Amino acid sequence: MGQLLDSIQTPADIKCLTVPQLESLAGEIREQLILVLSKTGGHLGPNLGVIELTLAMHYVFETPKDKFVFDVSHQAYTHKLLTGRRSRFGTMRQPGGLNGFALRSESEHDCYGAGHAGTALSAALGMAAARDLAGAKDHIVAFAGDAAFTNGISFEALNNIASVTNRLIVVLNDNEWSIDRNVGAIANYLHRIVTNEHYANLHQSAARLLQKLGGKTALNMVRKAEEAAKGMLWPSMLFEEFGLTYYGPVNGHNIGLLIETFQFLKSQERPVLLHAITQKGRGFQPALDKQKKFHGLGPYDPETGETKQAGQRTYSEVFADTLVKLAGENDKVVAITAAMPNGTALDLFRPHYPKRYFDVGIAEEHGVIFAAGMATMGFKPFCAIYSTFLQRAFDPLVHDVCLQNLPVVFCMDRGGLSGDDGPTHHGLFDISFLRGIPNIVHMSPKDEDELADMLYTAMLHPGPSAIRYPRGTGPGAPVKAHPTALPIGKAELLEDGDEVAIFGLGALLPMAQDLAERLRKQGFSSAVVNARFAKPLDLELLETYARRAGVLVTLEDHVLMGGFGSAVVEAIAEMQVEVPVVRIGWPDRFIEHGKVEQLRAKYGVSVEAAMEKLAPYLPQAARKRLIAR
Repeated sequence: MGQLLDSIQTPADIKCLTVPQLESLAGEIREQLILVLSKTGGHLGPNLGVIELTLAMHYVFETPKDKFVFDVSHQAYTHKLLTGRRSRFGTMRQPGGLNGFALRSESEHDCYGAGHAGTALSAALGMAAARDLAGAKDHIVAFAGDAAFTNGISFEALNNIASVTNRLIVVLNDNEWSIDRNVGAIANYLHRIVTNEHYANLHQSAARLLQKLGGKTALNMVRKAEEAAKGMLWPSMLFEEFGLTYYGPVNGHNIGLLIETFQFLKSQERPVLLHAITQKGRGFQPALDKQKKFHGLGPYDPETGETKQAGQRTYSEVFADTLVKLAGENDKVVAITAAMPNGTALDLFRPHYPKRYFDVGIAEEHGVIFAAGMATMGFKPFCAIYSTFLQRAFDPLVHDVCLQNLPVVFCMDRGGLSGDDGPTHHGLFDISFLRGIPNIVHMSPKDEDELADMLYTAMLHPGPSAIRYPRGTGPGAPVKAHPTALPIGKAELLEDGDEVAIFGLGALLPMAQDLAERLRKQGFSSAVVNARFAKPLDLELLETYARRAGVLVTLEDHVLMGGFGSAVVEAIAEMQVEVPVVRIGWPDRFIEHGKVEQLRAKYGVSVEAAMEKLAPYLPQAARKRLIAR
């Protein structure tokens, strides 16, 4: 394995290969992806499906002069292998290693960083407009999966392309999947194109003509024939109506055909869209059999595809199990996901209540407004959207849900650091962007049982609410048979103390308890509070300890700026109480990918960092206690 791949140092090296050699290289890349990702984890399925497309693009175009804009960019692993990063490929998603997405700071060949869907067309169009203004002649290629076309931003860009530039190439990578199978009218529309018997026959004839004659003359003949047929079959082709000349569908694994097609598209003086049909997980049977699982996963056996089975339930699974219980008690409970049934575990809810389950596609803004509409009709929507993806729906959150005080529940999976996925997926900003909005209640559970309680509390609450919970498993707390409603805005006092008061929020409560134990060994009395609510704060309990203790500590898996600790400082200032507050959380910067514990140690989200910050205030805290006595 690797003879041809070993010789590829830059994209220029593949231009001297023959088509059969490129096909062999594709096989070597598949082996490399399967082997390396079995150790590091990553987005295996999407990358196995785009190897030939990526090779053909690099064969015809010249990066970094020409620009490839990958939508989401989780399918850019082959691109990384071909652009000088082969020696570091084994570090994929590891601390200090290659990022799992395109990253401008990682390579000059990564012209645009991404991590969320639906951005490629807009970014590529912006680049094309800038190129045109500069009088340059390089090529801009937007590479987007079919799932990206369920996102509203893609259609905003489509609406604008023909009026802005005459030269833009859009590659529609159609594999019928995002993480789960794509849903909605756009997915059905693309499927009808691919499966239409008359068009399939026409396209096969066109492919045979192309192979027989070759060159631009044949491509022009094929184009005219297909154009005439499409006019009869689909009088109003979607992309043509937007002003893009549509080509395809073509076999996205036929390297020779792809090269010929890209060479033709390269010469066009009009916006074009190439519809390529690919197979997600191609070349690895386990990934073909279980496409959802192999979209993105941790380490696995490269022979069998088996992964280690975790015995403990994740927060996501506890969320889904609890929602099933609540839906059984309340027929107004509905579940909404934005193309993430597997990631949010709503695929566990769907079989129980299929008519009360809604997948809106990669369309978070629409999903939130959709939920608002259901809420006006007396339903209780639970929107399961990762914290990082809920950022996209900020305006609907404000104007459609909170302004109208509608009882929508936002279940924010991946609230906190998301480890290997890196800065595009860390959920570190939701407290900041939510707590300034009137009417919303914001909660964060200490464990699995409290998550169930918070979901029940949110179901009973007559206004909007949000619950943030971390990726993966919790401390393993048993979940009660039936959850308990929590009093809104009331924290839980776990330990009393006089000198230091420690307020731990959510997943960092164990750190608060460890800190109290460390202080106790040094002779200091500490209170430990499970804050539960980032909004509203428990002002009564906060004021009690602000007046009694010599120093307060807040701990949160969130940025410090505008977060829970900031809310505590603001509240104490309004109380006109003078007490120092030590805040532990993430700094004002984007945090790279890596192992959670290592990143916490690096950035001071730790008991050691808290002790260091507390040290100057501890003598004063001890004196305050003596004076109080």
